Amino acid sequence: MPERTDCDKTLEMLEKKEKVLIRKAAAEVEKAKEFTRAKNKREEKAYEQQIEQLGNFQLRIHDQMILLEGAKATTETVDALRTGASAMKAMQKATNIDDVDKTMDEINEQTENMKQIQEALSTPIGAAADFDKDELEAELEELEGAELEEQLLQPATTAPPAAPIHTPAGRHQAQPPPRKNTAEEDELAALQAEMAL
Repeated sequence: MPERTDCDKTLEMLEKKEKVLIRKAAAEVEKAKEFTRAKNKREEKAYEQQIEQLGNFQLRIHDQMILLEGAKATTETVDALRTGASAMKAMQKATNIDDVDKTMDEINEQTENMKQIQEALSTPIGAAADFDKDELEAELEELEGAELEEQLLQPATTAPPAAPIHTPAGRHQAQPPPRKNTAEEDELAALQAEMAL
């Protein structure tokens, strides 16, 4: 049972007085009927004023009790909010954003690994794997490009060098002007020079 406050005790005392005065007023009304009106009417009026005054006192006490209950609820609410804020602050000190990022990265990695495992397990045994057409075409182009590059890097097959022409001593034959390389041959020579370690 909640503890009674001074307001509760005072309110109870005022209610008892009010009941007593109401009874007295009712008794005076009965007496007024029997006796002369002038004399008893003053006493009845005095009792009615006291009853009205007690009613006003009770209203004030009720208002005060409502204010006190509201203030108590407000104080308890603020205390609860303060406690919650302190607890939140302590939890934030214990949790570092870098730790959260690292943990999330680990979770994402484990989730991805688990998806791959589940996909591998769900593939029927002996079933042909589904290939993406674009992926296959890209892989084919890559292989063709590698094959072409390999062909470009191989030394060009040229005709065997012509046997040297022997001329008698003292007589030199004019040598033919050097042949100009084509752009492809220059590119091939540059690639071969790069690949020669």
